[in-house]
Amino acid sequence: MTVPIAIIGAGIAGLSVAQALQKAGQSVHLFDKGHGSGGRMASKRSEAGALDLGAQYFTARDRRFVEQVQHWVAAGWAEQWKPQLYNYRDGELTPSPDEQTRWVGVPRMSAITRGLLKDVTVNFGCRIAEVFRGKQYWHLQDTEGCSHGPYSRVVIAVPAPQATPLLASTPKLAAVAAGVQMEPVWAVALAFQTPLDTPMQGCFVQDKPLDWLARNRSKPGRDEQLDTWVLHATSDWSRQHIDLTKEQVIEQLWGEFAELVGCVVPAPTFALAHRWLYARPSSNHEWGALADADQGLYACGDWCLSGRVEGAWLSGQEAARRLLEHME
Repeated sequence: MTVPIAIIGAGIAGLSVAQALQKAGQSVHLFDKGHGSGGRMASKRSEAGALDLGAQYFTARDRRFVEQVQHWVAAGWAEQWKPQLYNYRDGELTPSPDEQTRWVGVPRMSAITRGLLKDVTVNFGCRIAEVFRGKQYWHLQDTEGCSHGPYSRVVIAVPAPQATPLLASTPKLAAVAAGVQMEPVWAVALAFQTPLDTPMQGCFVQDKPLDWLARNRSKPGRDEQLDTWVLHATSDWSRQHIDLTKEQVIEQLWGEFAELVGCVVPAPTFALAHRWLYARPSSNHEWGALADADQGLYACGDWCLSGRVEGAWLSGQEAARRLLEHME
């Protein structure tokens, strides 16, 4: 009997590990506290259709990830997004000369992680509280008190603050994860019955509570009746206002948006807010992945590299590579 490998976290890093391990003939079991895949690449269902509230797009620089994105495009899960981009600085909106290639999931961001889940055994709605090792194998305990296992190895693919307690049996790795600071981000979606009178489809904002805004329907494959905008606050503003109610956050960021967009902004038909406590690491790291190969415990995620979708995927590949190397 082959003892499977457990992966905690069904975001892009966890699914990247799962894909690489399954390709190498390993059996994997995924666990995620959410009700669907994607982590910060998840899309939220709303009255206006599915909204990308987390990752807004992704870029591909590393050759391996460029190849991977081409596979996603061929599978119909991703397409290039070519928005009319603007910069807002010193009270002025100017078109952005940015030529970077941006990709999005189609018809929503979560299409990519949905596609990657196809042949994977996954327990959703299961929050793992503890990872412990018996004589020979690993076992997981969830918050309901249920035990899962045995597993030959465990890969932890969640944000660093959530990974820290799960790495307790390897204090050295737990200490590394504990030292990673993750930044929060408040995200708000506003939907308007009548499209706003602006050519802008995305905007990088300087020196304001807002950091970024995007017109959701400008992304390929979005079939929306309403004109929906997604706003991201800066990490600083989000940290200072972390405990505001969702209503207060909507009100403040809607006001900021109305001030800079350069056209009349009526009251939205509907609005929602989402708080990402661990939106991105505050600095880049070069670990690739963390490993205690002798114990068979690994950790990966965007926080092990660049904080980008690409970093999360590459970190998952690196965790799988180290794990498989040690099995030979």
